[in-house]
Amino acid sequence: MLYQILNFGMIVSTALMIWKGLIVMTNSESPIVVVLSGSMEPAFYRGDLLFLTNHRDEPIRVGDIVVFKIEGREIPIVHRVLNLHEKEDGSIKVLTKGDNNRDHDRGLYAPGQLWLQHKDIVGRAKGYVPYVGYVTIVMNDYPKLKYAVLGCLGLFVLAHRE
Repeated sequence: MLYQILNFGMIVSTALMIWKGLIVMTNSESPIVVVLSGSMEPAFYRGDLLFLTNHRDEPIRVGDIVVFKIEGREIPIVHRVLNLHEKEDGSIKVLTKGDNNRDHDRGLYAPGQLWLQHKDIVGRAKGYVPYVGYVTIVMNDYPKLKYAVLGCLGLFVLAHRE
């Protein structure tokens, strides 16, 4: 029984180390995100898994797809850079818009906020895998299913003998 518990601990710690390694390599607090809405269709669809980077030496440009967080909102937003202002000191002001939306995102920003700054941007989309993120969407929509799956996985690891 102790062996199974240690094995389960190793699996969890390995997953955490891989996640932290991705954070360091990509310089993004969330190197992998799931598209949760249809606002970026046809570029990305609901359930697509995006891979992000946020290196300062790669400047953000108009047309880039970025993931950003708004103060007071938990869930990050995936949209395209519509307008960009760069200052000589390196600071930027960014206006975004979903490809499938009519208007820019100023209505989504925090009250009084007209532009995004570098601190708001979680990362820039560098690649994606279509529809793989639907698993995450289903797990969030049905929390009982999530706990059942996690419980079954935990029992499998604990009961599995080599």
